[in-house]
Amino acid sequence: MARRRLQGLRVLLTGASSGIGFCMAKQLTLAGAQVLVTARRKDRLDRLILQTRDQHGTLQAIAGDLTCAAHRQRLANWCQDNWHGLDVLVNNAGAGAIGPFEQADVDRLRKVMEIDFFAPAELTRLCIPLLKQGTRPAILNIGSVLAHRAVPNKSEYCAAKFALRGWAESIRVELSPLGIEVLMVSPSTTRSEFFDALVDTHPDTKSRSAGSMSPQRVAELALKALVHSKRDMVLSLGGKALVAMGRWFPRMTDRFLASTVKTRNDSN
Repeated sequence: MARRRLQGLRVLLTGASSGIGFCMAKQLTLAGAQVLVTARRKDRLDRLILQTRDQHGTLQAIAGDLTCAAHRQRLANWCQDNWHGLDVLVNNAGAGAIGPFEQADVDRLRKVMEIDFFAPAELTRLCIPLLKQGTRPAILNIGSVLAHRAVPNKSEYCAAKFALRGWAESIRVELSPLGIEVLMVSPSTTRSEFFDALVDTHPDTKSRSAGSMSPQRVAELALKALVHSKRDMVLSLGGKALVAMGRWFPRMTDRFLASTVKTRNDSN
């Protein structure tokens, strides 16, 4: 399949105030795309506009809460009124939580699912008619390696990302006759502000991992997946190893993950 050109693409990108989304917005505009970004923090979006002002593409921003139906409708309306269609929807916005499921407040699961699954799914529903009017249209979901293999103390996040991946696989088949591609990239731990805004999680809680990747690198790989229409990519070697271990040696993987929880608890 021919490469997708980023120049001139009409892109709606969520979660652009920091991390992967912030970097993707800058890389897209550098490549000449027309980008509409959204996030809750208007000051961060204003900063992004300033940093992309002299790029080849264009960037517009609408601040708001993606879990709000009215805000999602505003985004879709803007794309219709200003672009008369949409080429790419990037579902990037997300939130996590850390801690044992048994000890969590009942609202933690609902909040994470609302942000990480329901909001992108419902935004996509609104954007499908716009994508039908697009040029080689695509939906790019930023998932997680934890959508392929769950780990302890992140049950809500794993559940939401598993749901996102299962939903994406289903609509990929539904939308294929319409020429709309559904792609998914799955990063491992990314060095960003993601862990500074965990849902209903004690501020001193840490997330430990064997390695991490910069948001710039994740953004670069995600856009390469878009250019080459890669339908489902796990980005890191560590992530690929975890997925392979979980698939071929599930009991051994369970024991290994359980031992890491015990070690952490013993060290506290």
